[in-house]
Amino acid sequence: MALGGVSLEIDEGTVVTMIGANGAGKSTILKALSGLVRINSGEIWFSGKRIDGLSPTNIVKMGIVHVPEGRRLFPSLSVMSNLELGASLRKDRAGIKNDLDEIFKHFPRLQERRNQSAGTLSGGEQQMVAIARGLMAKPKLLLLDEPSLGLSPIMVDELVPIIKNINQTGVTVLLVEQNIGLALRVATKGYALQVGKVVLQGDIDIFKSADIVKKA
Repeated sequence: MALGGVSLEIDEGTVVTMIGANGAGKSTILKALSGLVRINSGEIWFSGKRIDGLSPTNIVKMGIVHVPEGRRLFPSLSVMSNLELGASLRKDRAGIKNDLDEIFKHFPRLQERRNQSAGTLSGGEQQMVAIARGLMAKPKLLLLDEPSLGLSPIMVDELVPIIKNINQTGVTVLLVEQNIGLALRVATKGYALQVGKVVLQGDIDIFKSADIVKKA
């Protein structure tokens, strides 16, 4: 997806959402931020450092963690193994153990299924594993790409406190969503994209009354 003149600003400690139809360029932006797609022009800055051109591994080490669309778990591995892979770049064993304990407090179902193959979980449980795996990498900025995709309305409702709790622990969140109801419930600021361009941006209250969002 080609992007034209897109400029985003994500303040530390906030939840920012990007909304738009398929093909608007939302996922491309996340891939650019995480180093999976190279940009031909422009710059990406994070915590005072320019990061476009860095490898995905180095970007993760800086604190940007991408939870991709479609979960992308290792289905034959256990829930526990998937979570441990999220911490594969970390060396602080005590910190990893503490974070794992916190994950199980936030996601008690995952503790119950820790030895179960990830591929045998429900869609909602797999999404929990994907988010939890991302948290195990100790992110400063968490990129969530369509976390509600394929989930039941009940599971979508469960995502609201999950995302809010993640943010309350000090993690900044950039949420890409087609489910505008979910996005409006968790974000403080938003960007609306159409065909690679930002067509609306600002405080989330602006989005709640905007015609372009109502049409979407």
